[in-house]
Amino acid sequence: MIPYAKQHIDNNDIASVVGAIRSDWLTQGPKVILFEKELAKYCGAKYAVAVSNGTTALHLAYMAIGLSKNDEVITTPNTFVATSNMVLVCGARPKFCDIRMDTYNIDENKIEKLVTKKTKAIVPVHFAGQPCDMRYIQSIAKKHRLLVIEDACHALGSKYENDKIGSCKYSDMTVFSFHAIKAITTAEGGAILTNSKKLYDMLVLLRSHGIQKDKNGFNVMLELGYNYRLTELQAALGLSQMKKLDKLIRMRRMIARKYQQALKNVDDIILPKEIDDNYSGWHIYVIRAKKAKDRLPLYKHLIKFGIGVNFHYPAVYKYPYYKKLGYAKIKCANMEEYHKSAITIPLYPGFYNVQIKTVCEAIKSFYAK
Repeated sequence: MIPYAKQHIDNNDIASVVGAIRSDWLTQGPKVILFEKELAKYCGAKYAVAVSNGTTALHLAYMAIGLSKNDEVITTPNTFVATSNMVLVCGARPKFCDIRMDTYNIDENKIEKLVTKKTKAIVPVHFAGQPCDMRYIQSIAKKHRLLVIEDACHALGSKYENDKIGSCKYSDMTVFSFHAIKAITTAEGGAILTNSKKLYDMLVLLRSHGIQKDKNGFNVMLELGYNYRLTELQAALGLSQMKKLDKLIRMRRMIARKYQQALKNVDDIILPKEIDDNYSGWHIYVIRAKKAKDRLPLYKHLIKFGIGVNFHYPAVYKYPYYKKLGYAKIKCANMEEYHKSAITIPLYPGFYNVQIKTVCEAIKSFYAK
């Protein structure tokens, strides 16, 4: 079976983790600090706060801006549920903005009409590694005095207008995930990047129970925080992975180009696009069936060929839990059209030419019937 995604671990990664296990530190040690410095340096941000996963990174980012009851956050329905779930955890309400049909990102031209007196933040998601139009989104935020938090869990290594995603040039914070199938992995893990010292200090405080040491070295609890810390073992793996991040992104981009070339003449599918000013990290590769009725049969056809496929994503507001919260009548036209036709096909570093050919031939054979 060809999986739709897979981690890329080599002997250097293993050696790095073994070294951490044999060290005097298993948690809250020097490797976490070094990993944070490397992340911030790579992305061009002042500060990075490493945490236990991408979901906790979102939670801390929302907490750091004081998100609470009666607040609203504008985001996309084309995302993993964590983006909006953590808004709910803070007591606030997500408002779903429809998507563009070229990048499947939030449609920046539809954001402003959703702004109300309750709106506190905009959370664009760089879907599949393709950056959102951050310059325009920031202009809306400035006009209405809103905060911007980038959900970049798909987009470490991506660039917008030649700036690395994570630089926070057009946002207050950027959130990353280091789950097993992301650009780099720490098995589980995440981070929040920012250029604000105030936000950084709050994130560090909230990450570890809301406790910090006073001038005499005593632990003092200042806020209600959590244990969202990353371990030394995870940081060691992250440091090793960071050394080859650009290479891993180039590998992903090469596979995307090969798909583009091999499938460009299949008239019955729509291939993803990389638009101007964007450099996508190609976290996933999503094709669309022009006829929505073909999607499920194509999915089953690929499974029969031993090809792992997936769906990214059902509209968040369509889930039963969200319907119970009052989202049952929400309908975003582009999101509905996208979801009915989208299939994620395999893409990951170490995905060989023969496997690419197998996937492409299987797709072609479906439409040759």
